[in-house]
Amino acid sequence: MIAVVDYGLGNVQAFLHIYKKLNIPARTASVPSDFDHCTGVILPGVGAFDWAMARLNGSEMRQCLESLVVHDEIPVLGVCVGMQMLFDESEEGSLPGLGWVAGRVRQFKASGPLALPYPHMGWNEAVPKKEGGLFRGMEGSSRFYFLHSYYVEASRSSDVLAETSYGIDFASAVQAGHIFGTQFHPEKSHDWGTRLLKNFAELRSCSVPE
Repeated sequence: MIAVVDYGLGNVQAFLHIYKKLNIPARTASVPSDFDHCTGVILPGVGAFDWAMARLNGSEMRQCLESLVVHDEIPVLGVCVGMQMLFDESEEGSLPGLGWVAGRVRQFKASGPLALPYPHMGWNEAVPKKEGGLFRGMEGSSRFYFLHSYYVEASRSSDVLAETSYGIDFASAVQAGHIFGTQFHPEKSHDWGTRLLKNFAELRSCSVPE
């Protein structure tokens, strides 16, 4: 059972729709009891970092998520701002992040006569740096939908699962053990995104690379 965290941010129904088509059990989680018997958690997010953290901190689910992810080691997938929330802090705000992945969130810097426009919006490639796991069956590179003005800077290069180029090479997916994140939106990325969400749901039945 995949629990999709509903704290008022992110397109929860899009994730549920994909899992319904895949015939994979999934449900909305808006109170702690909704996480009972879950085998994976998706933390979506849109908007500003502090606003998202404040919404999650103000919900009943923050402590429950800490217990599930940190103590029970249930796989979690943060998406977009949900991925940024996995880190220690963000240049976008002053509230601390969850601190489950070491590093911080930085803002893209536009400079020079050929500066790219921000936010980084639209389709772009994500090139996996590790085999298997979230990108199982997606050899080489795959294309996903992005919409963001901030990117994560992981303290450990080994936590970078995939990279994308937009002015700079940045981490578009991360993995620290059972904790995963994607800067792109798999729920908006058609076949590539569907495959990635399927892979996430099957992590308990396949080997997860460290």
